[in-house]
Amino acid sequence: MGNITTVDFINPGGLEPIGQNLYLPTGASGDPNEGVPGLDGFGQIRQSTLESSNVNVTEELVNMIEAQRVYEMNSKVISSVDKMMSFANQQL
Repeated sequence: MGNITTVDFINPGGLEPIGQNLYLPTGASGDPNEGVPGLDGFGQIRQSTLESSNVNVTEELVNMIEAQRVYEMNSKVISSVDKMMSFANQQL
């Protein structure tokens, strides 16, 4: 019927992203090397599998909570300084 081939680059970081998980080769990426999946380091193709995310959800949630707490603390500090300045202005 046919074969699915994969392509490798000398410098994958040099590829130009064009959106929707598509890339174009550039001078920095080098010429594409086409090969058969599973041979010569070209990776494998597996049916009925999903690509896993490289995001650690727990770590990102903790980072978001930390950022929210820092924002809350800074907001309270600004509010307290504003009240102190208002008190000082009224007394003087």
